[in-house]
Amino acid sequence: MTPIALTPPAQEPVSLAEARAFLRLDQTEEDDLVATLITAARLMVEATSGRLLVDQSWRIVLDRWPDSGEIRLPLSPVGTLTAARVYDALGAPQPVVASALQLDRASDPPVLHVVGEVPEIGRLRGAIEIDVVAGFGPNAQSVPALLRQAVLRLAARWFEHRGDVVGRDAEALPTEIMALIAPFRRARL
Repeated sequence: MTPIALTPPAQEPVSLAEARAFLRLDQTEEDDLVATLITAARLMVEATSGRLLVDQSWRIVLDRWPDSGEIRLPLSPVGTLTAARVYDALGAPQPVVASALQLDRASDPPVLHVVGEVPEIGRLRGAIEIDVVAGFGPNAQSVPALLRQAVLRLAARWFEHRGDVVGRDAEALPTEIMALIAPFRRARL
């Protein structure tokens, strides 16, 4: 199973104005840097928590349907199943009818159940594509406050320390950032 990002979030969970106010920046000369740090901090928080913050489109690629009929999705939270297709022996995509797949948003990780007839796969690799929208919601207000605060504090830390801590933070985030993320972390066994 391979997840492929199709579209990034329409906005970051923390705005440039929020970050500038938090950093007490009156000047706009470093806005590009601050915006880049916000994006990098979001990506780090998403990777650490195992949660996507603001809605974004992803494609899940599978070789075959599982025998159990359950597909445990590698993304969380998943809000919508937007499309599914199966490639036939000629390489043409065949749509999967919406009623054939049922998304269980309540499970963690989210599970997609095959509950109806699905087209036959026609190739060995990448035969099935499932498109989903994953994230807490369409805008920053949908993201839990603790995760927004983690993004804000991490971006501010990197701004203030200008590269001195980014490498160390990639190995292990600071305790105060981890404390904000901890309630949302997906356990990995």
